Amino acid sequence: MFVSPAYAQAAGSAGGIAGGVEAFLPLVLIFVVFYFLMIRPQQKRMKVHKEMLAALRRGDRVVLASGIMGLVTKVTSDTEVQVEIADGVKVRVVRSAIQEVVAKTEPVSGAKEEAKDGTETPADK
Repeated sequence: MFVSPAYAQAAGSAGGIAGGVEAFLPLVLIFVVFYFLMIRPQQKRMKVHKEMLAALRRGDRVVLASGIMGLVTKVTSDTEVQVEIADGVKVRVVRSAIQEVVAKTEPVSGAKEEAKDGTETPADK
């Protein structure tokens, strides 16, 4: 026979445990990249949206998830608000259906405001 048998050479082992860690290193790096590029920014967006919904009050102009713009006329509960979408057309929506607050109303101050010279403003009379 003209074919001689070929024998595989034994590869030098760098260590049993080190070879396993090197195999998982690319997976760990991919997870780290996904965390900083996708997961963390999404969590920040969700936190900001939750705070926006918690600060919602009467008089705010909002955009619903369906694209309808309206004015918050009443905050009925922790989960529902009443939104006026046209003159005399009021609908109850779930807070999570509110996508964005377009215009915030100023909070009502309880104290009387005085002019710089110490006299009352016409709004106070």
